Amino acid sequence: MKHIFGPVNSRRLGRSLGIDLFSHKICNLNCIYCEIGPTEVLTCGRDEYVATRKIIGEIDQYFSDSDRLSEIDVVTITACGEPTLHAGFGEIVAHLKEKTGKPIAVLTNGTTLSDIEIRAELSLADVVIPSLDSGREKSFRKIDRPAACLDFAKISKGLIAFSHEFHGKLWLEVLFTEGINDSDEDLVELQKIIEQMRLDRIQLNTVVRPPLESFARPVSESKMREIADYFKTRNPGVAIDILAGGAPSEDKDGTGALKMSSENLIAEIIQMLRRRPCTAADINKIFHCGGLEKVERYLAPLVHSGEIHTSIHDGRTYYLL
Repeated sequence: MKHIFGPVNSRRLGRSLGIDLFSHKICNLNCIYCEIGPTEVLTCGRDEYVATRKIIGEIDQYFSDSDRLSEIDVVTITACGEPTLHAGFGEIVAHLKEKTGKPIAVLTNGTTLSDIEIRAELSLADVVIPSLDSGREKSFRKIDRPAACLDFAKISKGLIAFSHEFHGKLWLEVLFTEGINDSDEDLVELQKIIEQMRLDRIQLNTVVRPPLESFARPVSESKMREIADYFKTRNPGVAIDILAGGAPSEDKDGTGALKMSSENLIAEIIQMLRRRPCTAADINKIFHCGGLEKVERYLAPLVHSGEIHTSIHDGRTYYLL
């Protein structure tokens, strides 16, 4: 399947089945830290970039096996880009709710919420996780490199409006890069927007996997703690999480291995690598391959053929397409 991946173990959401609405990267941002590569189509236009019927057909095919519902906690709508740019976004959310009965989460960059129609479509979800990497337009343009059609003031107002209209869980994610959006001024201006929002959580992140641009550097652990403390003191009642930091656990004994052929397992791993770089430990944790040596054995022929390659980032080896 081209548009369904997982389920994967998500730190935030539990056992998550991913629904990717695009076949290549379509977005209104070209973020310097993006782990899936440069934006191929930089646009603000909504369109049916992949036929809605095709995606719904894959969903129906996947859940024709009713046992699969017991394997997941949540269905997460994402994209190689910004999912709300898909013209069939609302129809797909509604279909997933009816078909699965599971909570629906949406990962969005938050830039389209000035559009009242998109806000209405997003309101069908149970969890929405928008991003806001800066409260200053200067920093926003440096880190997120938006399409010319985006207006920062409208983005902020859209996020604020949606936060008060939405009745589900709203978790705001902020990704910090060293020397670009982590100054005291950045934090003050970001707080001015946050304090106008109705939020359940603020999730703080930094660069972990190999970024699009080499100058996108992670913020230190001590700085991340300082940032967390800053927001905790100013947003009582809002949970503050630090997402980045700490190496992924290594399930070396391989218990609970997934029952699938080597061919299908490799296909699933490739689908995951389309969406984010992974270490052997990441892959083993998600797919229970039976240990890091087995992961490396599965992927060695693909590395040799050039279908995938490796990159070392912060001392860890990542597999990428």
